[in-house]
Amino acid sequence: MIDSSRRAVLATGAAAAASAAAPQVFAQAPQAGTPPGAPAGAKVGFYEKGNVRIRYAEIGSGFPLLATPGGGLNSAIGVWSRAVINIPEDFKNDFRVITMDQRNATSGESTGPVPVDDPWGAFADDQLGVMDHLGISKFFFFGNCIGGPFAMKLMERAPQRVVAAILSQPVGHRPDKPDFMYDAGRNVWAKEFLGRRPDASMATIEQYLHNLYRVRPDFVYSVSRDFAKSCLTPMLVLPDDVVAHPLQVSLDIASLAPNAEITVFPWKEPAELKARTINRARTFLKRYQTA
Repeated sequence: MIDSSRRAVLATGAAAAASAAAPQVFAQAPQAGTPPGAPAGAKVGFYEKGNVRIRYAEIGSGFPLLATPGGGLNSAIGVWSRAVINIPEDFKNDFRVITMDQRNATSGESTGPVPVDDPWGAFADDQLGVMDHLGISKFFFFGNCIGGPFAMKLMERAPQRVVAAILSQPVGHRPDKPDFMYDAGRNVWAKEFLGRRPDASMATIEQYLHNLYRVRPDFVYSVSRDFAKSCLTPMLVLPDDVVAHPLQVSLDIASLAPNAEITVFPWKEPAELKARTINRARTFLKRYQTA
């Protein structure tokens, strides 16, 4: 078992630019109806910028917490209902929880071009755009699964805005299966996406996936290890150990980032341990809460 403190993990050495004509931004009022997977009573709205349209939902009050669901490129609000931690439901009494469908996710309602040139940056732009639309400057971030790379890119792109972050079961590179994420995107997400977007081509999708997962075939894909070493944002890592969520990636994040902590592993069972881990995540965020 991995000790609950980052120091113990390290000691024991556990396992191995805007365009000249900026696109116009449109703000839509909250919509009626709750998306599947969102808590009853969540307010739903859309943020639009040019040809990008992002659906978001929010519930609760207090310090803002932007939470991105797992599911890889199918990261959509509906995924929360089957997540290990259902953040909008479990944290709605503690924070103002904002969640969203990522751009072009299956079963979501967020759409936009395929951002071949800077895919991780485009996700960060969408996420920051939603927070700007809601008038939120500083916020916590919870990223599940692909939300690990999202978190690292957000902290690189806007370090002054992300007060603290939780990376739950973060996606990352696995040397013995280096193309696992690329193949999953091509064989699962791409087939559905091309079925509803005849304007896109497989060649475009393959370049997009290449730039997501092969340009930086190490660590969390979205940022370098050097950035992690320099990142001062407090973060808590909830490790996993499946092909898409390698344990070593969680250990590396906790080892490299100066203000990172890591929970015990495994933590999802039994129920009592899972409950303690969720409470630790809640307490971690509240430690950094400001007025």
